[in-house]
Amino acid sequence: MQKFILLLCIALTTYSALAQEVDAIDLAKKHGLEESQVMEIASWITDVYGPRLTGSPMLDKATAWAVDELKSWGMENVHLEEWGPFGRGWELEHFEIHAESPGFWQVIGYPKAWSPSGKGSAEVIYLMVEDEEDLQAYKGKLKGKFVLMDTIRAVKEWMDPPAKRYDAEGLLKLANAGKPTPRPRRNYASSGRRSFNKLMWEFIEEEKPLAVLDRSYKGDLGTVFVSGARSSKGRGQEVGLNIVPQITLSVEHYNRIMRLLDKGISTKLTFNMKTRYVNEDGMEHNIIAEIPGTDLKDEVVMFGAHFDSWHTGTGATDNGAGSAVMMEAARILLEMIKESGVQPRRTLRLALWTGEEQGLFGSRGYVGTHYAEFGDSGWTPQSLKPAQKKISAYYNLDNGTGKIRGVYLQGNDGVAEIFREWLEPFHDLEANVVTLGNTGGTDHLAFDGSGIPAFQFIQDPIAYSSRTHHSNMDNWDHLVEDDLKQAATIIAAFVWNTSQRDEKLPRKDPVKRDNVN
Repeated sequence: MQKFILLLCIALTTYSALAQEVDAIDLAKKHGLEESQVMEIASWITDVYGPRLTGSPMLDKATAWAVDELKSWGMENVHLEEWGPFGRGWELEHFEIHAESPGFWQVIGYPKAWSPSGKGSAEVIYLMVEDEEDLQAYKGKLKGKFVLMDTIRAVKEWMDPPAKRYDAEGLLKLANAGKPTPRPRRNYASSGRRSFNKLMWEFIEEEKPLAVLDRSYKGDLGTVFVSGARSSKGRGQEVGLNIVPQITLSVEHYNRIMRLLDKGISTKLTFNMKTRYVNEDGMEHNIIAEIPGTDLKDEVVMFGAHFDSWHTGTGATDNGAGSAVMMEAARILLEMIKESGVQPRRTLRLALWTGEEQGLFGSRGYVGTHYAEFGDSGWTPQSLKPAQKKISAYYNLDNGTGKIRGVYLQGNDGVAEIFREWLEPFHDLEANVVTLGNTGGTDHLAFDGSGIPAFQFIQDPIAYSSRTHHSNMDNWDHLVEDDLKQAATIIAAFVWNTSQRDEKLPRKDPVKRDNVN
């Protein structure tokens, strides 16, 4: 009889745990799919507070809004964490460019971030150089001119839609990917081309042209992909650099100017650009907010996305989408807790990073403060801090508006079966792939490099690379509502499941360090 009672108690306990897990998924779906606020959150981030270039006044306004919003929802320990120095901030106050001759036409173009103010009218000259000897032929000829830097780029009409989703073959290929192998580092130090580019920019700066024009390196139909201005000595945000005004034109308008020059027809442009440098102390901030844990509150589950953007669109798919999804995931979790009365075991910590676009600076700064000592060693920690053992996982979203199709495991095969089980309730939402492969270029890397289980979700590409990534078309209108709802729901469930496990998530082979505190 006693054995029967014991077995009954075990069965009831197991049933209760399973029921709680099922209830959590049902609640996540209810608040994430049926009562979503993700598009409204995204509209505030983009329409009202976009773009959010690191160091800009608009990013500061967006940060203040996010802090107030998270506090109003009931998040705790909402605060800013400083990192830096980043360098100077930048704000565009006015810009216009058009052709004067051989006739008037409005030119589609955007200043590169950190370009200085400038205005005037001048002829266009094409700088056609391959070596130092070629440069000397232009000595004294660039001053006060618009200088073209690129060749004509052929434009082909779209016969297929630019937006895509993963098909079964693509997902199978991801699922079958083996453990990633380290990529060999390229040695640029001996690159003759790099040395010549530096020499070329020194020449341009000495010549003092009115502005330097290049073309969008991809895209068409008025889509312009723009990043930051450069100089011979470094990136535009670095204080005290001599930067020539720099503008990126749409490929069609750049090509037109080049064809006119090829015909020997003089082309004259007029522009007016007013900018200002800001942020005198050079420091920037990440946004941190928490839902406190209970019996395992000293352990942490982190989830985040980068909050900053480039400056031509409103930073919607890159990465207002990820930020809105992660904020929405936090809201879903709060609603789940409120409705169920069940508290998370581990502390849930939301992070919205800045400085991602210039080099993952915000997330790396955070990891360097809390979990690892990087020193001057680049991305390889010299030592690990005690708190590194207390974080169970970091989840990241930063590949546009596409729905989640699964998870990159970053070679961590210990979590494969766990994640497969967690994805089962979302097979009807087309999320079912785990791959040992990795993905790079975003904020999970500093965590992963420090031995913390860190993951980026697999997302449908939609038109991220072809149309919106770093472009003037990166706006709210290109967000897919159902995809963002799905992503926020799945991430909320992953964060919750990670919090409620008896053990932290499995880690990859221990990170070998000479000094592990």
